[in-house]
Amino acid sequence: MSKTPLARAVALATLGASLTLPSLAFAEFIKDSKASLELRNFYMNRDFRQDLGEPNPPRIPGKTPAEFRSKSEEWAQGFIVRYESGFTEGTVGFGLDAIGTLGVKLDSGRGTAGTGLLQLDRDTGEAQDTYGDLGATAKVRLSKSTLKVGTLMPKMPVLMSNDSRLLPQSFQGGWLNSAEIDGLTFDAGQINRVNQRDSSDHETMLVTSGKGITAATGQDSDEFNFAGLTYKWNDSLTTSYHYGALDEFYKQHYLNLVHVLPLGDKQSLKSDLRYARSTDDGSSNVDNKALGGLFTYSLGYHAFGLGYQKMSGDTGFAYIQGTDAYLVNFVQIGDFANRDERSWQVRYDYNFAGVGIPGLTLMTRYISGDNVNLGGGSEGKEWERNTDIAYVFQDGPLKNLGVKWRNATVRSNFGNDLDENRLIVSYTLPLF
Repeated sequence: MSKTPLARAVALATLGASLTLPSLAFAEFIKDSKASLELRNFYMNRDFRQDLGEPNPPRIPGKTPAEFRSKSEEWAQGFIVRYESGFTEGTVGFGLDAIGTLGVKLDSGRGTAGTGLLQLDRDTGEAQDTYGDLGATAKVRLSKSTLKVGTLMPKMPVLMSNDSRLLPQSFQGGWLNSAEIDGLTFDAGQINRVNQRDSSDHETMLVTSGKGITAATGQDSDEFNFAGLTYKWNDSLTTSYHYGALDEFYKQHYLNLVHVLPLGDKQSLKSDLRYARSTDDGSSNVDNKALGGLFTYSLGYHAFGLGYQKMSGDTGFAYIQGTDAYLVNFVQIGDFANRDERSWQVRYDYNFAGVGIPGLTLMTRYISGDNVNLGGGSEGKEWERNTDIAYVFQDGPLKNLGVKWRNATVRSNFGNDLDENRLIVSYTLPLF
C-alpha cells in the first residue's frame, strides 16, 4: 500500500506520543480508552439482466465487469479493529485513535469478481486473496474543540464516508470539530487522500463519473476543503449549512433542515429538507441544483415515508467518487441524480418488536425517476426497489450477532438492469 507524507507524519507523531505520554498525565488516556473487533461476513450477488452477449467471457483489463459479465458474485470475510484512546489530563488533552482492516476472499473467480467487496488485481482484474490497511489519528482537545489529523471517516452532507461493503472507506487529512456554543457545532478541515472501500491504496480524488460531468483528461485532486455549521434549535428542529470544494472539480453549498412534529401518542411527522448548489472549479463543467425532501410519518412501530428529488442545471449532482451522496433518493444502488432527473420515493419501515419479536426490522421502498436529459432529445427513465430484513439476537450465546438480507431490483432505459442480493452477518466484540 502507498503511504502519503501525511500518513508517515502521523506514524512518527504516534511514535513520539508513545514515548512522551508517560511524562504527561497518562491516567485518563488509558482509563477512557476502548477497543473493539468487528467481524463482517459478506456475500453479494449482482445479476445483470440486460443482454450482455456471451456470459462470463475472459476479463479484459480496464473494462468494468458489467460490460462483459452476466453477473458479479463474491463472498468475503472482513476484520475491523478499532481503538480509541481517552485524552491526557490538563488544559490541552492529547490522544490517539487507530484502525486496522483486513479483507479475506472466501469465494471469487470464474469471471464473477467486481462486486466491490474485494480489491482487484490491476493486471488481471481478478480479486486478490487479501487486502487491508492500517490508519492512525492524532487528536488534540481544548475545551469543547477537537482537532484530528490522520485517518478520518467523516459523515457530513458534503463528505459522506462509504461503509456499504466489506471494509469502510477512509480519508487522510485534518478535521476540526468545535461545540463551544451550546447547540452550535462547527466543522472545518481538508482532505488530501482517499482509501476506497475495496482498496489498500491511498489515492488522489476524482469526481463521480457520468451525469454529464466532464473534466480535463487525467485530472485528479489532492485537496478537498470543507466547513459547516449545524445548529440544534430545540429537540425538534435542527438546521445546517455546509461547504465543500474539490479542487479543480467543483464547489458546493449545502442547506439542510430536519424537523420532527409530535402528533400525539407514539405519532410524529419528520420533515427532512435538503438543497445543494454545485458549480465548477477549474477543469470541470459542474453546474447543478439539487432539491430534495423526505417526509416520514411514524405510528407506533410503523413508519411511512414519501420523498421527492429534483435535479436541474447543465450536469447532474457532483460528489467525490466512491463516497455516499447526501440525497434523499440515494439508495442501495442508484442515486437518481442525473441531469434534470426527477424522482419519487415511497418507503415503509416496521419494527417487529410490535408483535413481540425485538431485534427484527423491515424496510422496503420504491423509487421512480424520469426526465433524465440524455442529450439529443432523449429522455431517460429508471426505477429501483429495495428490501432490507435485519435481525439482531437479543440474548443467549449469539447476543448482538446481526444478520441482514438486502435485496434490490433496478430497471433503466439508459443503464444496467440488475437484480442484487447481499447477505451480511456481523458481530462486534468489545476488547476493552
